Amino acid sequence: MEKRKSILLVTADCLRADHVSFMGYARPTSPFLDSLAQESFVFPTAIVAGAPTFYSFPAILASRYPLALGRDVVGLGPDEPTLASVAQKAGYATASFGAANPYVSSRFGYDRGFDTFQDFLQEEDLLPEQLTTPVGTGWTSRVNRVLRNAAPKWGPVGDLYEELYFRYCQCVSAAPTSLDSLRRYPSADVVVDQACAWLSTSSAKPFFLWLHLMDPHGPYYPKEQALTLMGDKPVPPDRARYLNSYWNRGDLAVRRFARYRDEVVRLYDAGIRWVDEQVRRLIGTLRRMGLWDDCIFAFTADHGEEFLDHGGRFHPPSRLTEELIHVPLLLRAPGAIKGQLNRSPFSLIHLAPTILDAAQLPIPSEFMGRSYKNELVNGGELDGVTISESVARCSNPMRRENRMGSRVLSIRESRFKLLLQFEPKAEFLYDLEEDPGENHPIAASEQKAARRRLLEIAREHLHSSHSGRNLKPRLQQRLRDLRIEWQIPAEKASTKAS
Repeated sequence: MEKRKSILLVTADCLRADHVSFMGYARPTSPFLDSLAQESFVFPTAIVAGAPTFYSFPAILASRYPLALGRDVVGLGPDEPTLASVAQKAGYATASFGAANPYVSSRFGYDRGFDTFQDFLQEEDLLPEQLTTPVGTGWTSRVNRVLRNAAPKWGPVGDLYEELYFRYCQCVSAAPTSLDSLRRYPSADVVVDQACAWLSTSSAKPFFLWLHLMDPHGPYYPKEQALTLMGDKPVPPDRARYLNSYWNRGDLAVRRFARYRDEVVRLYDAGIRWVDEQVRRLIGTLRRMGLWDDCIFAFTADHGEEFLDHGGRFHPPSRLTEELIHVPLLLRAPGAIKGQLNRSPFSLIHLAPTILDAAQLPIPSEFMGRSYKNELVNGGELDGVTISESVARCSNPMRRENRMGSRVLSIRESRFKLLLQFEPKAEFLYDLEEDPGENHPIAASEQKAARRRLLEIAREHLHSSHSGRNLKPRLQQRLRDLRIEWQIPAEKASTKAS
């Protein structure tokens, strides 16, 4: 019998497609992945099914649109089939190592199907409250709060006060000793160390291994070695903290952020380079163990990142612009013909069934996507149309009430892309060939055939989201959420009492 193929899935948080070298980026962010691209399928237009993280991973791991079970449901269901559960049922050793992203944790069902699940999270990371800055109680703090609230009314004088106050806060904060001391998430080398240790104990069986790396995620504090690999000068820790604090401000016009954009992007790019370096180290381990030749490898991202492309920063759920939904996708299948694919869009909702098919594992009937293995091997069109969705203003899905905003929807073809907002109602059609930056919506009187075609696809998607809803997993997830919500106050009270 043919030896069963192992599966390695690496996902990088916040990695936009146009910032990796094998997708044409001018800076050397991914030299090792560039070399793998020579023996892999590279998808020029891979599109996530939702953004940000909590709306992206149901499609990547379970081949399901993120809102298919309802807007109030986030994560994976207790009995929902996934890449991990299929591999585990087939006798694979399964493990996941993630760099402390709470939205792909056991809280949202992502541990199911894994023999080993290490997310580097502490219990407090899974509480619904967002972190807040301590509020001073002294008279100077009270005066500053009054002045800050009044500053927007003062025009240029208010801007000057805001800037002085920001610089004052930076000066009185304790000086950081290193970039490592500022980093919020474990760096990729820490995660890869755990994965390599696990591989050394699981080499007797085929495996499914998933790593989720957070190095490109803000705040941007890359490893100093990554800056060196990029050929950049070292960034003093206090300068990196200043840049990140400034970039995170919510009180400035876009023109004021623009002065620091290039410096922030250099920090972001160095995070990508560290992901590339650690993927090189991980695959080097597989090669030394004799496991690489029988390993399917997929590298992608859950969403991209915005650097003022449309006046924004980071990855707000209210936006589905290209810098947020277009991600890199590299797929290596041993024995398959390699090559560049056409530029037809490919939805990540098809990634899981394609991987399972390549590994000759069964594809669950619940999957909404389908395998494109034959098209990859024999040539042919890819998806052609992709759908991405999210919920506006859902910045903290730990709180169920934050999930109940209006839907945001993107329907994308090779040339045309339709963006729909439902509150307030808005419709934007773009010609990506003529306007790749999505800066000039097409007038309602033009391209009526394309608009009608994409609106019909949107209508069918919305109809199936409601009429075809699977009530059993929806109910299971709602019950899980309620159990967690009821347990959290008791756990917090118990902690305080002790």
